[in-house]
Amino acid sequence: MPPRGRPRVDSVILDHALRLFYREGIRSTGVDRIIAEAGVAGMSFYRNFKSKDGLVAAVLKRRDEAWMAWLTGVVEAGEASPAGRVARIFDALDQWFKGPDFHGCMFINAAGEFADPACTVRRAAAAHKERLKSYMGGLCRSAGLASEIADMLFLLAEGAIVAAFVQGDLGAAGTAGKAAALLIRAQTSQE
Repeated sequence: MPPRGRPRVDSVILDHALRLFYREGIRSTGVDRIIAEAGVAGMSFYRNFKSKDGLVAAVLKRRDEAWMAWLTGVVEAGEASPAGRVARIFDALDQWFKGPDFHGCMFINAAGEFADPACTVRRAAAAHKERLKSYMGGLCRSAGLASEIADMLFLLAEGAIVAAFVQGDLGAAGTAGKAAALLIRAQTSQE
């Protein structure tokens, strides 16, 4: 246990690694830099993570949990109706894109660095995207929307993330939200 008021060494390392991996990439950020910026001893790093691969896995797990908690918090705090919560996904994305620390999706960025679909990073990225898709599917089911609408909304959200980062289109979430509203209206008008 660390002394009262001091963060645990593994948490300090994770915080620095997450920031560096997100801003600069996984491959371009070396362990020595993380150790130096975290202000910890090399032995402390290897005692906690064994290798860079172990650190990467822990960082991606932490990012997944934190990002999904943030998203669900924003979505569920803003609107009580099921259909309103679906629309809030795009409001949340808009908020994220316009924040000072937006550097794209860490999972898309990380997956782009590793070609092998079976590697730990690509599997973590796929699991994160599946978790997001599942969450969106649950919101759509609660709103009485077809599963194919949920799949379409997921692709709209993913496209908005890429457009915001790659093209710098900070209005991409608003555009995707308008397209989502059209899809939802089209389904509900057919019923």
